[in-house]
Amino acid sequence: MKKRELKQEEVLSRQVAEILPAKKGLETLMEKRKIRLYLGVDPTSPSLHLGHAVLFRKLRQFQDLGHEVILLFGTFTARIGDPSGRDQTRQPLSEKEINENIRTYRRQASLVLDMKCLRIEKNHVWLSKMSIQDTQKLASLVTVSHLWERDMFQERKKRGQPVWLNEMFYPLLQGYDSVALDVDLEVGGTDQTFNMLVGRELQRAYHNKEKYILTMPLLLGPDGRKMSKSLGNTINLLDEPKEMYGKIMTLRDELVEQYFELATDVEQKEIIRLKKEFSPRDLKARLAREIVTIYHTEAKAQQAEKEFVRIFQKKQLPSHIKKAKSSHPGPLPLYKAIGELFSVSGAEAKRVIEQGGVKIDGAVKKDPGLVFQLRSGMIVQVGKRRVLQIM
Repeated sequence: MKKRELKQEEVLSRQVAEILPAKKGLETLMEKRKIRLYLGVDPTSPSLHLGHAVLFRKLRQFQDLGHEVILLFGTFTARIGDPSGRDQTRQPLSEKEINENIRTYRRQASLVLDMKCLRIEKNHVWLSKMSIQDTQKLASLVTVSHLWERDMFQERKKRGQPVWLNEMFYPLLQGYDSVALDVDLEVGGTDQTFNMLVGRELQRAYHNKEKYILTMPLLLGPDGRKMSKSLGNTINLLDEPKEMYGKIMTLRDELVEQYFELATDVEQKEIIRLKKEFSPRDLKARLAREIVTIYHTEAKAQQAEKEFVRIFQKKQLPSHIKKAKSSHPGPLPLYKAIGELFSVSGAEAKRVIEQGGVKIDGAVKKDPGLVFQLRSGMIVQVGKRRVLQIM
């Protein structure tokens, strides 16, 4: 990510939903001295997505202004599961799953952040060492009624769904991260406001110190829902250029301006001009080029665009088709062959076939039970992006 000349006002205004308790106080503090700030990320998936990158980009802006930035991995809190935005209990992760997920985080963060001046921490270092007396002190600083005010807990109560005690402890433990790191500012999405406010209370209780909170709007998935692995609507930082470009081109038209605002460096006046002069399709293509260039290169963004035009506008096959070999040389029902070749369940394969999403050598096949022989050179296509040639 290229370093930009930024002013403090831009950092504290663009892409910012709210600054608590007051923007003016944070401005004054930043004018007096360099501050310490952090972003916490629970390693609930091996892949980070553009929603995470929105927050990373804000951290990078603070880095470019010379402030001390900490990226905190929630290696302890991930074992509990953040209830934020959940209408049911989140399944906690095992230590093995957390370690597997976190393995690639450093490389993904380096796509945005300056790793040479980034401080990385893991919250199991202090949370796993807390005694029962430490926990008792922590719990005595926030009332049950305050924790119970959370919207998702109230919604569950109305539906007769349970709220577990460990879920109510989550904001306390996340809040204690602010104490352990002794920060001036925490950055997070608007869905984390409650947790960050608890951290503000704890910082005042333990250190008699103000902690500011900067919240950022959530970047929605291309389908308009919250970007989430469980919903299958993420645009991942490690997506190949063609895949990233293609996902962005599926973006709902009303979300394009939000993506320009949150996920690119294009100035607001330029965004307004583009909206006036470009068709929705061309505007989306410009957005896709901008984002792919950020996480790959301009050359790869151009290649991705050419490939997209080739497949989706000219209705041609990809220029490079992966080779695959079936482990079953004999005749197979179509749904089983598709499931094996593309690593999907039998039910998913049947659904795609019945919807006309499968082609064999260019011919649509809609019968999941169709028995046929896979032959060398055969082109098998699922949707427009997934194409294999049989070896």
